[in-house]
Amino acid sequence: MLDLLSRNRILYQNDIKIIAMKIKKSCIVVLLMSFIAVNPAKELIAQEAPPWASNVIWYQIFVERFHNGNPDNDPTPRDISVSSSTFPVPNDWTITPWTMDWWKQEPWAEKTRKSHRETVQHRRYGGDLQGVIDKLPYLRELGITAIYFNPLNDAPSLHKYDARNYHHIDVNFGPDPEGDKKIIASENPSDPSTWEWTAADRQFLELIEQCHKMGIRIIMDYSWNHTGVNFWAWKDVLQNQEKSPYKDWYEVISFDNSLTPQNEFQYRGWANVASLPEWKKVDLSGPRTSNGPYEGNLNPAVKEHIFAVSQRWLAPNGDTAKGIDGFRLDVAEQIPLGFWRDYRKWVKSIKPNAYLVGEIWWEKWPDKLMDPAPYVNEEIFDAVMFYKIYAPARSFFVQGKEALSSSQLADSLQKEWANLPKNFRYSQMNVNATHDSPRLLTCFANKGKYKYHVNPYENPQCITGKPDEETYKRVRLYLIHQFTIPGSPSIWNGDEMGMWGSDDPDNRKPLWWPDMKFEPETRTNIQPGSKLFDQVEFDNKHYQFYKQIIHLRKNNSIFATGNIEFIPSDEKVLAYRRWNSSDEVFIYLNADTLSQSIRFIQKGKYLDLLAGEIVEGDSIKILPLTGLILRKIR
Repeated sequence: MLDLLSRNRILYQNDIKIIAMKIKKSCIVVLLMSFIAVNPAKELIAQEAPPWASNVIWYQIFVERFHNGNPDNDPTPRDISVSSSTFPVPNDWTITPWTMDWWKQEPWAEKTRKSHRETVQHRRYGGDLQGVIDKLPYLRELGITAIYFNPLNDAPSLHKYDARNYHHIDVNFGPDPEGDKKIIASENPSDPSTWEWTAADRQFLELIEQCHKMGIRIIMDYSWNHTGVNFWAWKDVLQNQEKSPYKDWYEVISFDNSLTPQNEFQYRGWANVASLPEWKKVDLSGPRTSNGPYEGNLNPAVKEHIFAVSQRWLAPNGDTAKGIDGFRLDVAEQIPLGFWRDYRKWVKSIKPNAYLVGEIWWEKWPDKLMDPAPYVNEEIFDAVMFYKIYAPARSFFVQGKEALSSSQLADSLQKEWANLPKNFRYSQMNVNATHDSPRLLTCFANKGKYKYHVNPYENPQCITGKPDEETYKRVRLYLIHQFTIPGSPSIWNGDEMGMWGSDDPDNRKPLWWPDMKFEPETRTNIQPGSKLFDQVEFDNKHYQFYKQIIHLRKNNSIFATGNIEFIPSDEKVLAYRRWNSSDEVFIYLNADTLSQSIRFIQKGKYLDLLAGEIVEGDSIKILPLTGLILRKIR
């Protein structure tokens, strides 16, 4: 917590911001950056994660595939065209029907004579912000309390990590794409004083307001490491080369020599992807690394732009109550630590209880996950997407060839928690499936190495269709674990609907809403075999289990803030205790296909929070692939 003096400094700083806005918009960024520079870092940044972060249930929304609430704003071929695409968008391209068989190609796609894997990247379904607003009652009924939005910034791709503009919501997510394009064209994107609010921007602010009224927090996903090739500054660099005022913004290796017929222009793209040019890293203290922390910063002008964009969404028109609640920060290890320290100061100076969560994932795919410890502290992030506790948990609950025992899983979890500062352990985002990994059911159905060739393109034997009943049971057993350990559980949109899907792009199918009738999935063009199709529909049984476990987590604060202790047990039974001064709960999870008898540490009377039944005595039998959550009541 910030001490009183620090809080007073922040209040004073907010007063300075208001005065600055009245003087001149264009001075805001410079004035605020100067104010921060003269104050010690420790006085301006939170010494722990925001308290609310340990109590939420995250729901990750990929807007393009969530729900099409307004067909009038659907993308056109011009909206999604990128010069560096593997092939141009056909002139007869159209929106894909929401309920169409995922594996079937559209007429325009068939004419290209390219594979499903190639044409699916040009596919759009028209998901938008109105679709999210329309489904807020569904989210409230489900019980989630925080939304992590994949990038909303204006961009041609379906994923939006290739920004055209950082400071505007994608024009096709809002109600007036053509009007928004005119507004954007009238601005000077490098000058925040010229920025206006488009119809899409205003609709997002409306969405924030509605979510906050429901008690739902919102964070936005941004990649401050790179842009798309349609980004305004990059287009200027391409056109003007060394004469561009933005020539030092990007990692340009060499400019074109106009006196030669060759094009000598070379630059660095994220992961060598040409369509994602990287911002320039400066003040490096040593060699740059790609899979771990390194010291340095971003170009000051780039940083100023990023700070202005962040302020815009944290405090629209200077009002933090109307802004978002934090950021999810893409490929965070690609950006120098010096930038992240400055960024935390900036964000926390505007909104002290804002949440910063970094994507820290692979040190060496697919064998070694990155250590999150250098990134989780009072100087950088409040949390990471905690893949490092999901991977071992999956190994135990899947019970594949290289399964961990319960004691090995307990050791792994305790090691990872102990590796983080104590005042940040409960704020981690406990993810499993995301937009970058197989869906949870498919991840469990394929029992091999985590995220290794879980797709039909590299592995023809991959299970891509509906999993067997044992997989559903194992996933639900894992969910009990996910919702009863420290850290806030996160749901990839659609997992609660019973959706399956292999790794990207097949994890990004349009959501299976219960009021829609879908074509069956056929895979004869991808995986010829005996099982050629699966019926696609909303799985109410799976959804009801999610509702139950969410309700249990929300109504028992001990799972968010209580202590945890693992209990020695059979190698296929994970047992642990959550407790505080007034409550005590025991969790027993049987990953075996055989029943197991469990002897209680203390003979007594317990309430089974899942079944709502009283359990008495000194032992109990746990059925195969089931779990118990027992509150001691005597």
